[in-house]
Amino acid sequence: MIRRTQAERSDDTTARLVRAARDLFGADGYAATSIDAVAAAAGMTKGAAYHHFAGKAELFRAAFTAELADVATRLELAAAEERDPWAALSRGTRAFLEHCLDRRFRRIVLLDAPSILGWETVREIEHSHTLRVLLTALRQATTPPTEAASSGHPPTDGRPNGQPLTEAKPDGRTLRPTTGQKPGGLPLTEQKPGGQVPTEQKPGGRLPAQGEPDARPPVEGDVDERLPARAQLLFGALCEAGMLLARSADPAADLPRLAAEADRFLTALKP
Repeated sequence: MIRRTQAERSDDTTARLVRAARDLFGADGYAATSIDAVAAAAGMTKGAAYHHFAGKAELFRAAFTAELADVATRLELAAAEERDPWAALSRGTRAFLEHCLDRRFRRIVLLDAPSILGWETVREIEHSHTLRVLLTALRQATTPPTEAASSGHPPTDGRPNGQPLTEAKPDGRTLRPTTGQKPGGLPLTEQKPGGQVPTEQKPGGRLPAQGEPDARPPVEGDVDERLPARAQLLFGALCEAGMLLARSADPAADLPRLAAEADRFLTALKP
């Protein structure tokens, strides 16, 4: 019989605590759940629970992170079934809304997390999971096919080898995200001979004449710099849709209507 290492036993204990916490926080909410109850559900003492987590808030954070990791995996699997990147985005957004029908996910992620963890911490963790998936999918959808083909691989979120924005720990907790490098841009002004400086320099080196529409295609860097904001707006809209489902008298009946509205939002994001 192979003896497990101390690290393996510790990871197993942590995983059992997080599973029990997800079930209890999801069923009864944060306020009504105690560490004693979580420890008992995991088959261990309260002292053992405190050995792995400093308190209930830290345990809740691990449960919240695990919920987001699960939904991120579900989004990636759903999107992988579509070859067209915009169809993949649509499939992924619907998968997220379907996941919002799950009571545990709604309670932990949508209802309790903002007040327990605070928006800054919530967004920090989301950047490693759901927002990372949406940002990568948007980048793939907005990259011209010729550029994607010439790179030899699908575009990522800007990290080498598709690395996540933060490093995840085995117990579901994450380290603080690091800042990615933004693509270089052209200067907004350019000094002309004779000292004349145009008020706004458009990418491509030419200012459109007054009243002339600027019909040139957008520069890749300009679109790329807007993608994080677009991903957050999309995710915010999906979370609000999830809240509507959470408060609905018939969530399953309302799901198709909200999924159609999500598709309208995606259509507006197309370049």
